[in-house]
Amino acid sequence: MLRGQRLGCLSIRKGGSVDTHVEAVLAELAALEDPRMRQVNERHGDDHGVNLTKLRGVAKARGTDHDLALRLWATDDTAARLVAILISRPKSFEASELDSMIREARAVKVHDWLVNYVVKKGPHAEELRVAWLDDPDPVVASAGWALTADVVAKRPELVDLPGLLRTIDAEMKAAPDREQWEMNSTLAAIGIHHPALRPQAIEIGERLEVLKDYPTPPGCTSPFAPIWIGEIVRRQSAG
Repeated sequence: MLRGQRLGCLSIRKGGSVDTHVEAVLAELAALEDPRMRQVNERHGDDHGVNLTKLRGVAKARGTDHDLALRLWATDDTAARLVAILISRPKSFEASELDSMIREARAVKVHDWLVNYVVKKGPHAEELRVAWLDDPDPVVASAGWALTADVVAKRPELVDLPGLLRTIDAEMKAAPDREQWEMNSTLAAIGIHHPALRPQAIEIGERLEVLKDYPTPPGCTSPFAPIWIGEIVRRQSAG
């Protein structure tokens, strides 16, 4: 586990005066709050009610501003943290900062964006992937598995693919929900990108039946690994 100082929740006062830039962002986000959207988001583990397209507009108006991103993150407000991720400079974070942030990112969308928009684009992704995979906190471990799925697709020489399949086979069925989801993503990535291991990946998915009954909207691909693998491979062959 990486050890670093936690960022904590800082005041929105800067240099003894009110941080007007942070307050302006918070005010814009408050004006965009939709109680009905908050209800929907809260069912998915996200405690905010701001339309993400509009939230991206708030971020776009600021451009890249890493210092403001750090101050917005410190507010501990979910919508503000999403803006912070969008305006941050991924390569400017230290590994210890990202380790602290992933432990603070309990909202699902914040966690997902932090991994995909910041960690994957920075220089510490592999170091953090290895550190997080075996973390006792399943939410942190899920970030390690999300990074592993990406490595399986893009840099498979960094991982032991048969070893990953053995771990998934032994642990995915009983894993906590968020960790299970990313382990399943890794299983699907192995089946999609590595034809020699595809039959084994499909067999594991069929036997464990993880996410087999997950409700999938029309037009979307089921996250059940055997279906997911088959559909993506079919599309690749057709293309």
